[in-house]
Amino acid sequence: MQRYVAFMRALNVGGHTVKMDHLRSLFEALGFTGVESFIASGNIVFDSPSTDAAELEERIERHLQQSLGYEVATFLRTPAEVAAAAAHRPFAAADPVPDGHTLSVVFLKTAPGAEVGEKVSALATEYDDLHIHGRELYWWCHGRSSDTLIRPGKMDKALGMPGTSRNVTTVRKLAAKYPA
Repeated sequence: MQRYVAFMRALNVGGHTVKMDHLRSLFEALGFTGVESFIASGNIVFDSPSTDAAELEERIERHLQQSLGYEVATFLRTPAEVAAAAAHRPFAAADPVPDGHTLSVVFLKTAPGAEVGEKVSALATEYDDLHIHGRELYWWCHGRSSDTLIRPGKMDKALGMPGTSRNVTTVRKLAAKYPA
């Protein structure tokens, strides 16, 4: 069995609210075992005999669309991949994260190419530092993330794909709780 962490985007937005017990039951209905939620923000840990993460992402997304009536993009990582994301330190001055600042990890479906990396780098400001590493984008806001000068639609456009963001503290807690 392979363990996965599912990070979901836009699960509880636009007037939609999904309780974590209901979300766990939706994953169990797909035949996954060991289903647990981690923090009530759309993080599900589960086991599956499949090692095809892309196929599982599509299967989960279809099931959530059918069950909830709206799209919920899903990004899977193994515990080893979560540990690697948690361990990567692209901004030395942000480790530990200074009080009042926000360091987020944006999970993506695929690793962006060099051209996309240039578009994303061009979005950086004095307030926002950006760094792509594999299938993750690290976003350091020199203050609250709600005060970023980069709007989400602008980031999605530069990336050419959606992503879902988690505070680095959450990613590190996940890595600690579910070691590789």
